[in-house]
Amino acid sequence: MTPPADVLWRSMSPERMLDGGLAPADVRRLRAATDAGTPWDEALVAIADDRAADAERSLAAGHVVTARQAFRWSAAALLFAQMAWNDDSPHRAALYERFTATVARAGALADPAWEHVRLPFGPGRLSGWLLRPAGPARGTVIVLGGQSGWGATYLRAADALLARGLAAFLVEGPGQGESRMSGGVLLDVDVRAAYSTFVDHVLADPVLGGRVGIWGNSMGGLFAGTTAASDPRIAAVCVNGAPARPRLLGLRTFDEQACAMLGTADETAVQANFDRIALRGDDRIAGAVLVVHGGEDPIVSREEQQPFLDAALGEATLREWEDGDHTIYNHGEERTAYVADWLTDRLAADPTGRA
Repeated sequence: MTPPADVLWRSMSPERMLDGGLAPADVRRLRAATDAGTPWDEALVAIADDRAADAERSLAAGHVVTARQAFRWSAAALLFAQMAWNDDSPHRAALYERFTATVARAGALADPAWEHVRLPFGPGRLSGWLLRPAGPARGTVIVLGGQSGWGATYLRAADALLARGLAAFLVEGPGQGESRMSGGVLLDVDVRAAYSTFVDHVLADPVLGGRVGIWGNSMGGLFAGTTAASDPRIAAVCVNGAPARPRLLGLRTFDEQACAMLGTADETAVQANFDRIALRGDDRIAGAVLVVHGGEDPIVSREEQQPFLDAALGEATLREWEDGDHTIYNHGEERTAYVADWLTDRLAADPTGRA
């Protein structure tokens, strides 16, 4: 059974859903449906079904661009449908599998087509989506989320990077998405080595070339920052809304998601693992560092992000939105443009940011 709709609306605000690719009309439709008593996941699956049907009709009529967008809207509805659960119920896993398949339908209609990448890591595998610009890539950005938004959640960030001539690698790391639900990789592994596996894949691709950056959102900012501290091949890192030294917050959603990432209900074990993967006092980051912060973030304070700036051996930049919420969902387009420009200036051969 899903939590009450008012609980889900607090954790998945309209701003967050728009940032994650849901159509504005579908946010309004979801509100009307949940206000009328329809369960959260049922309402979103109905939206996904309708958007997928729209996509098929458009595709049959030869309207490929319209079909691709409709598949993206369908995928976004499935993404937020499965977020109703914090643990991996069979129903949630099935929704996530359908989300992945719908992303693949959209990606097959792109030019170049999106690549669904699966990489071996230990006894399991890591997953991600590699999106290439139409012309030669001027660099590549690895984009990642945290405890509940992963991989293709960041297609709008990928749009911004592609428009600037950068490739976007939307990855699902340990404890996230496919890597967790079917790949068997939880957050008990060497997290830094796991994300460096994605760096290996980029640098082994002779077509991508250029420099590599990493952009982590929410708890993913911790994974990005610690990976950059251990892997000097990363030329630039953006940390968006992450604590350098994570802790359980006593908030049901956050703490249950943290447990799911580690595959345990033992909160003592979760905190011990948080301590293990935290930014260390002797960590230093060779590449440029950008910390993005929302002044009204209820989860992460600016002081909790300061250690990433302190770890920088060179350039360190703080960009704060005074009224910004967690990961600055309420200024999503402006935030994404700022970060994409910042990364382009540091990764691309042409520092003007022109594609």
